[in-house]
Amino acid sequence: MRTLIKGGLVLDPANRIQSVLNVLMEYGRIAAVTEAEPEADEVVDAAGHVVAPGFIDIHMHEDPLNEDGTLYRDEDKAIFNCMLRMGVTTAIGGQCGINVHRPSEYLDVIDREGAAVNVGMFAGHAFLREQAGHSDKYSHVTEDELRAIEKSAARELDGGCLGVSFGIRYVPGIDAEELRRTAAPCRRDGKVIAAHIRDDAAQVVPAARELLEAGRVLGVSAQVSHIGSMGGFGQMRELLRLVDGYRIGGLDASCDCYPYTAFSTMIGSTTYDDGWMERYGCGYDAVEICEGKYRGRRCTEEIFNEVRRDNPECLTVCYVMAENDIDMAMAHPNVMLASDGIMNHGQGHPRAAGAFPRLFAEYVRTGKLPLYEAVRMATVMPAEKLGLKSKGRLTPGADADVIVFDPEKIADRATFMEPTLPPVGIDGVWIGGRLAAKDCRIVNGRLGRSVRK
Repeated sequence: MRTLIKGGLVLDPANRIQSVLNVLMEYGRIAAVTEAEPEADEVVDAAGHVVAPGFIDIHMHEDPLNEDGTLYRDEDKAIFNCMLRMGVTTAIGGQCGINVHRPSEYLDVIDREGAAVNVGMFAGHAFLREQAGHSDKYSHVTEDELRAIEKSAARELDGGCLGVSFGIRYVPGIDAEELRRTAAPCRRDGKVIAAHIRDDAAQVVPAARELLEAGRVLGVSAQVSHIGSMGGFGQMRELLRLVDGYRIGGLDASCDCYPYTAFSTMIGSTTYDDGWMERYGCGYDAVEICEGKYRGRRCTEEIFNEVRRDNPECLTVCYVMAENDIDMAMAHPNVMLASDGIMNHGQGHPRAAGAFPRLFAEYVRTGKLPLYEAVRMATVMPAEKLGLKSKGRLTPGADADVIVFDPEKIADRATFMEPTLPPVGIDGVWIGGRLAAKDCRIVNGRLGRSVRK
């Protein structure tokens, strides 16, 4: 099948292309980017629209498998479907130290069934820690447990995982030795360590330094995750300066961020341990409940304590981040776009269904970011970070993962009350040269395969 996408503005930052050209796809690959009009079985008129590599979400949270070990596929609520509808063609799960299943086996399920998007995975430290028999997140592991964690991390990386992720905030019992030894297998094959760092707000800089120093000592690439929800309380300039300093020193250090001023986490997480209101300078009413009988309500002290006690896995949204800090992060050349998307049967933060189109609606059309730069931070930046040489680019021979969108209309529609609403303004999404979504509706939800390294 030869498909020609004709007459669109081709934006391919990997190759520094920004011209009206034609893109030919054949046998799942980019066959040509050309001024010519080669013969094709199908011709797509993209005049007036942007043609770009499919977006890569470097930080999201995969759905759990069904009880029978198959993928969760609810048409509206499955997170991979949300990813596809907003133009993502490759999603990287297993973040913040969390896996819902052994990650290399999860990738096997993707290959066996086909997913809505291509899927890569990180091996989650917290998951490996629990598999080693240590369930107390506040205490140190034993030497035997640490050896088991090291062995499991190496096994998952050998199975194709792209790196090791940490939720240091969620496992405060981790120390420097456990961090370094769990991360050490990433030295082979140039894999990445990423983390939800130990602390935020006033303590964000020493928390980020803990991760970056581990990367420096080991000589492995490091990613500070979702920096808006870590340094978006007046500390963003200092946090970015710290990361830049490590880059000047030779470490491949970078960050990701989502374009919202509210974060989302489970009400039982350590984020809400004693002192959280003082840390964020807020009250209980900054927290909105996403599920259950209080869904859509802001917390009172009574509601917060009840839900935290009786339903600690309930998702919440916390409205506490400063807009100017998020703007600063999104404009920095070393920050890439990521959704940090997580869904619990359709409940959660709208970033899971809206982060990528929102970047163009709220940052490009308002003049905060150039169009080319927005495409760069959603495509080649994460591809290069992860070492995915056939993704995030329109180079002939690369995977034919492509998006066509209207730069004047692309926009998110997902809200905190309706977090899975699809966006608008995306004409088509191709995975492996085959049409996966049209006009933000899924056409074929089984084209995605595992992405391994």
